[in-house]
Amino acid sequence: MLEYEFETVDCMEGGGGYSLFGGFGMESVRHRELICRRAADGWRYVGFVPKVQRAGGFIETIDLVFERNTEENRG
Repeated sequence: MLEYEFETVDCMEGGGGYSLFGGFGMESVRHRELICRRAADGWRYVGFVPKVQRAGGFIETIDLVFERNTEENRG
C-alpha cells in the first residue's frame, strides 16, 4: 500500500522581475531542495497540484505530492 504526503511551495518566494516577453516573471527554487530532501528519506515525487491560483491564472502556491510504500510493503 502507498502513503502520500504533501508539501506546500510558495511560488512567490523566488523574487521577481520582468520577463523577456513582457509582464512579471517569478522563479522558485525551493521545490528542488524539497524533492531532493524527500528522496533521501525514501519518498518519490509524483506531481503537483495548484493550491492557490489568481483569477488571471497565476499560481501562487502549489502542493508537491510525494509517495512511498507503507512499512508493511517495504520489507
